[in-house]
Amino acid sequence: MEVSEEGIRRVQPLAQSGLSRVPPQYIQPLHTRPVFHTPTEPRNIPLIDLSFFDPTRRASTVESIASACRDWGVFHVTNHGVPLSLLAAIRRTGRAFFTDCSMSEKLRYACSTAASEGYGSKMLATSDQQQDDAQVLDWRDYFDHHTLPLSRRNPDRWPEFPPDYRDTVARYSDEMKILAQKLLALISESLGLRASCIEDAVGEFYQNITISFYPPCPEPDLTLGLQSHSDIGAITLLIQDDVEGLQVLKSGDGGGDKWVTVEPLSDAVLVLLADQTEIITNGKYKSCEHRAITNPDRARLSVATFHDPAKTVKIFPVSELIDESSPAKYRDVVYGDYVLSWYKGPEGKRNIDALVLDS
Repeated sequence: MEVSEEGIRRVQPLAQSGLSRVPPQYIQPLHTRPVFHTPTEPRNIPLIDLSFFDPTRRASTVESIASACRDWGVFHVTNHGVPLSLLAAIRRTGRAFFTDCSMSEKLRYACSTAASEGYGSKMLATSDQQQDDAQVLDWRDYFDHHTLPLSRRNPDRWPEFPPDYRDTVARYSDEMKILAQKLLALISESLGLRASCIEDAVGEFYQNITISFYPPCPEPDLTLGLQSHSDIGAITLLIQDDVEGLQVLKSGDGGGDKWVTVEPLSDAVLVLLADQTEIITNGKYKSCEHRAITNPDRARLSVATFHDPAKTVKIFPVSELIDESSPAKYRDVVYGDYVLSWYKGPEGKRNIDALVLDS
């Protein structure tokens, strides 16, 4: 049996075994299962043309970003400056690792804990209150790469196949860092802050790149590829293949939240605001809660690039956004403490909600 070092069976060979029912440990509690028989919400995730950061269009770009951050906490960007050939390359190499490498080769890179680098299956787990807090697993496998700062980057820990895998991940890391810096500058300006404000509050980026592989699932109505959560860091940049599966939670105009499926766009990068940016902006902009659903017929691949503070950094609302009419809404938090709490189970936005001060 193909298992990880922590004893969790890999999902891909499980899916390939021809089973018609998912094992009990992958069945979500009733209240978190996806609903497929109702009409889906219109796919109107904001799409922003960055025009390769043309300075003559900066004001209109900042205005569009303000609207997207305020209303959604997530948006697509095009003409972002990252070579489209590089987006295609990391999709290709990531998929090749999962589909063309033998299991024995993959297990050479097995990670031992949820937060460690390498090939894994269990990063998050839901607690099922109806089953004496039994853990419910996500229907996905993944490879997590530690890419920044450069002192954390060791390509010897990454797959050797395909031959350009390591070089592709390194180049992609560098491009994503540049894009994240430019986007945080625009997001800062959209709040009337100096361009470097949010990045200064975050400090040096600790960047991870996670390539997720979601195998076909025989019972997609009972499972999730990735449970509902908001990301813990500052900003996440994500690309998908052409298979739908990512959903974001959108507050309805008339009240009530609805899951909206994010349409895959091959040339675009999806920008998700994360929890530390919500704190830094004093809740002016909220982090995006999202999840991944499964598909009965097709495997799905995504590449998420996380940009986080160092674990020693203390995060708090910036003073420019605090006054008598708008007091601080969040407690200060040391990022490392926040990470420890998050890995006990994100459960939507439980962790950041716990930092909200009483009004």
